[in-house]
Amino acid sequence: MRQFGLIGYPLSHSFSQKFFMDKFREEHIADCVYQNFPLENIDGLRSVLEQNPNLAGLNVTIPYKEKVIPFLHDQDDVVKKIGACNCIKITGGLLHGYNTDVTGFEQSLRPLLESHHRKALVLGTGGAAKAIHYVLEKLGIIFREVSRNPFSGRQISYEQVTPELLQQYTLIVNTTPLGMYPKTEECPPLPYTALTPQHYLFDLVYNPAKTLFLQKGEEQGAVIKNGADMLVIQAEESWRIWNS
Repeated sequence: MRQFGLIGYPLSHSFSQKFFMDKFREEHIADCVYQNFPLENIDGLRSVLEQNPNLAGLNVTIPYKEKVIPFLHDQDDVVKKIGACNCIKITGGLLHGYNTDVTGFEQSLRPLLESHHRKALVLGTGGAAKAIHYVLEKLGIIFREVSRNPFSGRQISYEQVTPELLQQYTLIVNTTPLGMYPKTEECPPLPYTALTPQHYLFDLVYNPAKTLFLQKGEEQGAVIKNGADMLVIQAEESWRIWNS
């Protein structure tokens, strides 16, 4: 029996287990299981590996996409560049790190991307944001990071996101968990009334399907998209890697 799973904490919000169990059932894949491994500390990964010798692959979610790096025996070029891993292939006890968020975000973002979306604000600075940066650089889109505690020249605070700034930055990507179930009343603190139909709001959160961030953008006529497609694409890419 081939075993796969997800590490992160907490995992009550996770989509991966249901996605893969449904996939195994619908595609009549009888020799595979997928389970959640909620870890309060990344060091718990050692026990997971010891207690589950049949593990062939893991997905990695908040807050361990960066913290898992020291456990890897090797990394693909994307992980080496961005320092974030969300997919691990396990062969012969060795952990090989990949990042499928990059593929998921690019393929999900592109269909609604217009020529005027040349500057972006990336809300949040965690592991998921690093995958977003990689894709934006690849697409030639200039971006600024928005953080509660900015510490570098490329980062700005939420207070610095003014209506004037939003006239230039028409793509806004939320990589924070703000608005995720069950705290659906939360949203990034932005001057939402300055948004226009020229703006494109992308939220990596998928539960609820329309976060308060997306609702407020839609009210101003902005194009909106949640992270559901991105999740499916990155999950299928993980499956491809595990079986390659």
